[in-house]
Amino acid sequence: MKTNHRRVSRAAVAGAAAALCLAGASQAQAATLGSVTFYTGADRTGTAVQLDLEKVGVCQELTTPVRSFHAASNQAVDVFFNKGCTTGAPGQSGDLYFRTGTLGQGNFPYTAVSYRIRSAG
Repeated sequence: MKTNHRRVSRAAVAGAAAALCLAGASQAQAATLGSVTFYTGADRTGTAVQLDLEKVGVCQELTTPVRSFHAASNQAVDVFFNKGCTTGAPGQSGDLYFRTGTLGQGNFPYTAVSYRIRSAG
């Protein structure tokens, strides 16, 4: 019977370890992963601007307008063509803005001047 008792104990330990691993994995998914980079030129040329993905939900103004991006992250970025994360075409009101998605690259339809990091969850 001692042998069975040890097997049950090992199984219980293995089960507890698996549960802890799963809990850790779900916490890791909520953490910031990857990177998003904006570029001053089209097709990912010019000066690179690395975004701080920790500033979730905060409108950020770009010191230099950007034309393209590369995203490989668990967070998308809302990109605006007016200051203050205001939607619309440059100098106009409207509902236009651009969302990078979490994995991709491309050019913005207009020069981007502000952005907001979206929640990873």
